[in-house]
Amino acid sequence: MTEPGERVDRVFGELSRPQRVGIVVLIVVALVLDLIVLRGGGREIRVTAHFDRTVGVYQGSDVRVLGVKIGTITQVQPEGRTVRVELRYDADRKVPADAIAVVVAPSVVSDRYIQLAPVYHDGPVLQDGADIPRSRTATPVELDEVYAALSELSTALGPHGANSGGALSRLVDVGAANLEGNGEAIGQTLTDLSRAVRTLSEGREDLFGTVRNLQTFTTALARNDQQVRQFNSLLASVANQFAGDRAALAAALANLATALGDVAGFVRENRAALRRNVAGLASVTSVLVRQRAALAEFLDVAPTALSNLNNAYNASSGTLDTRNQMSSLADPAVLCTLIRAAGRLPALPPTQQQLCQAVLGGKLPTIPGLPQPPRPGVPGVPGVPSVPGMPVPSVSVPGVPVPSVPSTPPLPAPPPTTLPVPIPGVP
Repeated sequence: MTEPGERVDRVFGELSRPQRVGIVVLIVVALVLDLIVLRGGGREIRVTAHFDRTVGVYQGSDVRVLGVKIGTITQVQPEGRTVRVELRYDADRKVPADAIAVVVAPSVVSDRYIQLAPVYHDGPVLQDGADIPRSRTATPVELDEVYAALSELSTALGPHGANSGGALSRLVDVGAANLEGNGEAIGQTLTDLSRAVRTLSEGREDLFGTVRNLQTFTTALARNDQQVRQFNSLLASVANQFAGDRAALAAALANLATALGDVAGFVRENRAALRRNVAGLASVTSVLVRQRAALAEFLDVAPTALSNLNNAYNASSGTLDTRNQMSSLADPAVLCTLIRAAGRLPALPPTQQQLCQAVLGGKLPTIPGLPQPPRPGVPGVPGVPSVPGMPVPSVSVPGVPVPSVPSTPPLPAPPPTTLPVPIPGVP
């Protein structure tokens, strides 16, 4: 029987030298590929993590990412109040540089493993020899700690704790009594509360808008702090003034209330008369509106008329003294000016009309319906007689020479005549 080694030697002996060299090269390349591709080139990343405790974690436990094993734990060593855990994983596995290490317990009794999180996407990675501090590690709550917490709670609520005097029992009894039969009301309350929360959620834009407007208002107040302070000071002064005069103000308000009551009673009792008075006042007001031009003229003339009346009153005799100015009508200019201003005076004798036309330069107004007299002349001119006591004006008539006529001295003015005018109520 031929041994395997003999068969290999016989096969290699039958091959030529180049064939034997090729087979050796292929074997070496296969070993290299196994080390580089399948085992990551033989390089591993070593990381140290610090935990407050590592219950159920041992040397040889798994290192995982999302539950997939990427390495193992090489050493677990206590260091004071913490535990240092060294772990290794393949270099082709990338872990974020800020990764955390968590002790995961799949079940209560099974071995635990360390999981690195989060999953790498991009950015820097953990380098060989990196250290994960205690702030980036976490351990699960142990079952004995849960039992201890429950034991402490039951002791605190038991007969040796909060319920030592029966307070907790009474609280439970009172709560049960209050809630008994109120399930529907409590359910409705919760429903209304959910509706209120939904309403607030739907109106959150308006709520935020109100908050923004309030912020704008407070900002405006802050910018105008000096004016606001001044306004508050003035308001405080007014309040102090009212406080000082509160008795007088209260009395005034009381009197005003009484007066308003009296006015209300008067209006209620005289409603018809007030209605008639208001209607009459409306008529008077309409008349005043229509006669506003005459009222304006009266207001302009009344002060002068009253002043003249005051000047004409004679206190010693109790009469109004007047002066007869009829002598001024002897002046042709005054007389003719009055005639021209009137425009519709009765017809004058032809002589006076011709005289006024001569004095006013032919500007005597024409009175409708009256015959126009001929135009006689003036002294020295045929057809115009002279008026005694009146100076003859120098009038130029076209085409008629005006002779030189001596002027007649004016007549003396008559003395003023005082006419007694009785005033009612004055002796």
